[in-house]
Amino acid sequence: MSDAAAPTDALPFGPVDPADEGTHPAGPEPLWNESYYLDFAAEDGSLGGYVRIGRYPNLGEGGAGLIWYWACVVGPDRRLVTVIDNEVPFPTSYSSLEVRSDGLWADHHVETALDHFSLGLEAFGVALDDPADTYHGLRGERTPLGLDLEWDTDGIPFRWPEGLDRYEVPCRVHGEILVGDERIEFEGPGQRDHSWGERDWWVRGWCWTAFRLDDGTRLHAVTILPSEGFAIGYEQPPGGGLDLVTSFAAEPDLGGDDIPTSAALDVQGLAITVQPLAWSPVLLTSPDGREARFPRAMARFTASDGRTGTGWIEFNQPPR
Repeated sequence: MSDAAAPTDALPFGPVDPADEGTHPAGPEPLWNESYYLDFAAEDGSLGGYVRIGRYPNLGEGGAGLIWYWACVVGPDRRLVTVIDNEVPFPTSYSSLEVRSDGLWADHHVETALDHFSLGLEAFGVALDDPADTYHGLRGERTPLGLDLEWDTDGIPFRWPEGLDRYEVPCRVHGEILVGDERIEFEGPGQRDHSWGERDWWVRGWCWTAFRLDDGTRLHAVTILPSEGFAIGYEQPPGGGLDLVTSFAAEPDLGGDDIPTSAALDVQGLAITVQPLAWSPVLLTSPDGREARFPRAMARFTASDGRTGTGWIEFNQPPR
């Protein structure tokens, strides 16, 4: 259950407006977008995944709009199964979160604002032996992928500062996952976020992360890469409340295709080692042909005080 009615002093930038759960009028910029991310990761790190619905109302032929739709299921002992389609037609109704394309149907519902979100997905993805194949043609075995999941708020929805239109919500996730002929019941921690505004993936690098430690602490943080001093996020301890993160540094160790093999984080002076468990990268091609790489991983997080947990981490890597 959401703690959306938390005292004002626990909310450094004020409460999230429940009306912001819906879609927003588009700005004039070609790269104006509105995105909903929803991720999940089993506490033992055996299974996870995420969905992103990215709404680009000013892209596409004649400015008709496009949806960038990504979904995946990952695990350290399984092949990546991913759906990446950046040419999904924009819904007929501007405010709709239902998307349809060849081999893809998905719908997303705010059942109770800031408290309960549901997702249904039926699609054909590709199964890949090497996650880096998403950078090299996305050729793999055609595989059915289905999600019937719910995100229940498990903490305080966190609004970003004025002028940065975004909020993040720690959650518990439960439901059913279908991969090929597998039927998997899932329950575990997750995160969802919603943002809107211009986003140019090909100019600036960043690191985003959100995870749950084994004592119940929820951590979320973002920084620009290379670091320019910008950091934002939260720490939500198991007893309740919210502490603002103002110091966050991330140092990835890059392997083949610039996919990190590990990373060292510093969150408010707490050292955290990141062990990627399973990657789901995305290649992003700009309207003028530039390419950015976007490796995103379910990972295990180990703090220097001995606490451990699971969650997700991403690195946006613009062209050099």
